[in-house]
Amino acid sequence: PNLVQEYLGRCLRDLQLSYVDLYLIHHPVGFEPCEEAVPVDAEGNVRLDLTTDHVAMWKAMEEQVDAGRAKAIGISNFTIPQADRILKNARIPPAVNQVEFHLYFQEKELQAWSKKSGVHLTAYSSLGSPGMVATLKSQGKIDKNKEFNPVTDPVVARIAKAHNKTPAQVLLRHILQLGAVVIPKSTNPERMKENLQVFDFELTNAEMSELNALDRGEQGRIFHLPSIIKGYDKHPENPYPKL
Repeated sequence: PNLVQEYLGRCLRDLQLSYVDLYLIHHPVGFEPCEEAVPVDAEGNVRLDLTTDHVAMWKAMEEQVDAGRAKAIGISNFTIPQADRILKNARIPPAVNQVEFHLYFQEKELQAWSKKSGVHLTAYSSLGSPGMVATLKSQGKIDKNKEFNPVTDPVVARIAKAHNKTPAQVLLRHILQLGAVVIPKSTNPERMKENLQVFDFELTNAEMSELNALDRGEQGRIFHLPSIIKGYDKHPENPYPKL
C-alpha cells in the first residue's frame, strides 16, 4: 500500500500528466517491488509478496482520488470473492474490473455479479489475442492443438455476413450487448476505425443466443498465469483454478 502513490507518480511523470482518468490494481497477486514488470529469482520463479492486503491497498488507491491524481480507480483479474471484499470495505467503489473476456470465455458468473454490484466489466483480449496466442504456443505455455481464435469462428463469420460487418465487429458488438466495455488492441489505423464502427447495428436475440452458446468456460481461457509465470500459483490470492 505504501508504494501506490510512488508508482502512480512514476506513471504521471512518464506520461507528463497531472492525473489519470483510471488507475487499476493490475493483479490480485503481489510481486516484490522492483524495476522489472515480473521479478524472478535464479530458478525463474516469480518473486512474490505474500503479504498482499487488498483492503489496505484499496485505501491507498482511494487516497489517489482524494488527491486528484486519479479520477477513477478499479481492479483487474479479480475473482468475485476478491472484488466483493474490496467493495464491502470501500469508501470509493471500484469503477471497473478488467478481465479476460471474449467469445470463448464469457465469465458468466462474473457478468451477473458485476450487474448486481455496479462494478463494470471491462473486456481485454476481446478478439482472442491471436498474436499473443501464437507466441504462447511457440513457447509451449498453452496447448498447441487448442483453437482460441474467435475471429475465424464459422458462426461469427455467418452473422458478420448477414450484417455486412467484419467478424471482429460482431465479436465486439456481442460483448457490448452483454453489458461489458471492450478495449480491443490494434496498431493498425484502419482496424482502429473499424473497431469503432459497432454502434450502427444490433445483434438479434437469436444471434446473441448462438454466440452465448459458444462459451467454453474455463477451457476457453487464454491467459492462465500460473502456466505462463512460474510460481504465480504459490501466492495465497492466486485467482486461477488448477488445470
